[in-house]
Amino acid sequence: MSKQRKIAVLGAGSWGTALAIQLARNGQHLDLWGREVEVQETMARERQNSRYLPGIDLPQGIRPVLDLAVAVEAAEVIVVVVPSEGFRGLLQKIAKIQGNRTSLPSLVWATKGLEIKGVKLLHQVIIEELGPKINKAIISGPSFAKEVALGLPTAVTVAADDLGFAAHIASLFHGDSFRVYTSDDIVGVELGGALKNVLAIAAGISDGLGFGANARAALITRGLSEIMRLGDSFNAQKQTLSGLSGLGDLILTCTDDQSRNRRLGLAIGQGKTLDDALGEIGQAVEGAVTAKAVEQLTIDRQVEMPIAEAVYRVLYQGLDPHLAVTELLARDLKVETL
Repeated sequence: MSKQRKIAVLGAGSWGTALAIQLARNGQHLDLWGREVEVQETMARERQNSRYLPGIDLPQGIRPVLDLAVAVEAAEVIVVVVPSEGFRGLLQKIAKIQGNRTSLPSLVWATKGLEIKGVKLLHQVIIEELGPKINKAIISGPSFAKEVALGLPTAVTVAADDLGFAAHIASLFHGDSFRVYTSDDIVGVELGGALKNVLAIAAGISDGLGFGANARAALITRGLSEIMRLGDSFNAQKQTLSGLSGLGDLILTCTDDQSRNRRLGLAIGQGKTLDDALGEIGQAVEGAVTAKAVEQLTIDRQVEMPIAEAVYRVLYQGLDPHLAVTELLARDLKVETL
């Protein structure tokens, strides 16, 4: 990509900053937009995102900006990395800024969640706000922001309706330590990235209760079955859900304390309230929001997801975590299936 072609990364949290660093590491010149004045001004002055990725220098190709219009009005590729609760609102602002442009920018999103109102996948929100003709792709997979920013080995998936477009977006991110695979299964990649967050809360609760490695392994394995069942109701590809953006991300998020979702579960298992746990983490925890959407999906699509349902009941209906695990273990005997 030439220096003249413009990329805007929207969302200057840890993940947005890490993806911006990876793009700049590949020689791209881009704007990194965020709405927190102090964070943006500090990045511009000190060349570090000291709040979310302290100690990691920003490459010179990154320009922190506070004005959304400056970032997107001439962008050819927009990368959206904001929490799911703010996803539609940001797209609406983008649409207003774009105005009567004859050619729409390509849109890539790295948000791992669902829209609660109406329980929609994020690609559906994109179509509703920016129209069906926009080129769109999702990037997802087992990837902690700090490790990506440090240049540690990572592999992810980019999915788009058209594999050629997926390959184009993958080429922007792909580098020596950042391997990018392509897929045409947007729905599968979306579901894997969203659902693993809910199951990571379950794994954290189990570990917070002191139930050990055996219980964690069982939750991960049976959690994958729940992802597969819901994915099947959306005609998602099984190979996607058993790949990097499904099983890979599930394992990572359930087993490492860099995961905010796992840390939330740990805190709940140790007796803290949801509000206190969220306050201590201090950043968006997508699984807590996604649990509400998944609960509705299990009803709407008549899909059995007992682990996800237990997480919802613990977070929002006051179910005691010990009782939740007891109820899961007390379920009727059955043949093991996906």
